[in-house]
Amino acid sequence: MPISGKKYHRRSLGENHDMRPETLMMGYGYDPSLSEGSLKPPVFLTSTFVFDNAQHGKEFFELAYGKREPNAGEESGLIYSRINNPDLEVLEDRLALWESADKALSFSSGMAAIATTLLAHLRPGDVIVHSAPIYGGTEYLIRNILPAYGISSVEFESGIEHYTLEPALNEAQGKGKVGMIYVETPANPTNGLVDLQECARLADALAAKQGHRPLIVVDNTFLGPVWQQALAHGADISIYSLTKYVGGHSDLIAGSAMGRAEVMAPIAGFRTILGTMCSAHTCWLLMRSLETLKIRMERSAENAKVIAEFLQQHPKVAKVHYLGFLPKGSDAEAIFKRQSTSAGSTFAFDVVGGEKEAFALLDNLQLIKLAVSLGGTESLMEHPYSMTHSDVPDDVKNRLGMGESMVRISVGIEHVEDLIADLSHALDCM
Repeated sequence: MPISGKKYHRRSLGENHDMRPETLMMGYGYDPSLSEGSLKPPVFLTSTFVFDNAQHGKEFFELAYGKREPNAGEESGLIYSRINNPDLEVLEDRLALWESADKALSFSSGMAAIATTLLAHLRPGDVIVHSAPIYGGTEYLIRNILPAYGISSVEFESGIEHYTLEPALNEAQGKGKVGMIYVETPANPTNGLVDLQECARLADALAAKQGHRPLIVVDNTFLGPVWQQALAHGADISIYSLTKYVGGHSDLIAGSAMGRAEVMAPIAGFRTILGTMCSAHTCWLLMRSLETLKIRMERSAENAKVIAEFLQQHPKVAKVHYLGFLPKGSDAEAIFKRQSTSAGSTFAFDVVGGEKEAFALLDNLQLIKLAVSLGGTESLMEHPYSMTHSDVPDDVKNRLGMGESMVRISVGIEHVEDLIADLSHALDCM
């Protein structure tokens, strides 16, 4: 018989041993006995589910649409795959484990997760204060789409050397109610950092002034969930492009958001109405990928460290924006060590020259693929100025250090000596 709406959980071995997330990815939230003994959850490619009786249908809809609170031990039954689906539920149970979140939600893309979250929690007249640089799609949403709905924005620069969050919040208060602090840390593509504990402190102080505490929303794609857990450091909502490290094979598009139950409930409601949920097959692929997430991220981070050290010594490389190279004893290093446990495997570097030299490097790669995205098993490189961040105004890119000489690399799990040989050849061709 198929898996029922009742979830199956087991997080401990005996009474005294809680299993780690990488172990729980193999079976948490799923009972094989409910699906003909299938070791892995089947793909539930169905639009609708049959109720046992009319009363069950009524009760399921009451919970799904928040018409009443659940009774003790009661969980919403399966209704329709825009609302819930077994693959969706098992995936979200497992995603939540990495950051100890009450609730995780999965979406059809990272931008679907971002847009649904912002629309669920922002209202006309609100101001969103956001770090810069951020992913180009997010930048476009905030700068060009939200103003049509009466939501304005104020930016502040990530990177401790130019930290301007507090002045940005002061400016935002002159425009309206600060509804959200949205940050990307480390930043894409500069690896600039934002102090999440400072964000939480300032949000608390602002609550006393305006009677509303702005939510702290963090795009945790670059280092999470293995190397950074944003919720543990002051974030209310942690957002991911699951396309990247979690998916990890460059064969799917998906996103997620996770946090406390009360802040996730409005997002879940908007997702149901907007229809931005993740498909059952994509959920199944993500569950596959979660089983190897940690070992993939470990290998790619090891490779990245070696490559960053090689690039730092190369005469045709002007600067390497790698988190492992933060100045010793600096505030940036202190924040990095407090919030993160690895420098990860995606970083940018500046070549000597400009667009011509950067393009020559990219065009002469043989093993590393010239493509956008990041976090896959294969290594990728791209030119942020003209590609992923092309929608960002040129003056903003230059001000934030994303010049035409910058290239971004996402290091995969190939043999590191092969990757260095490819980079060495391409740099020699510049």
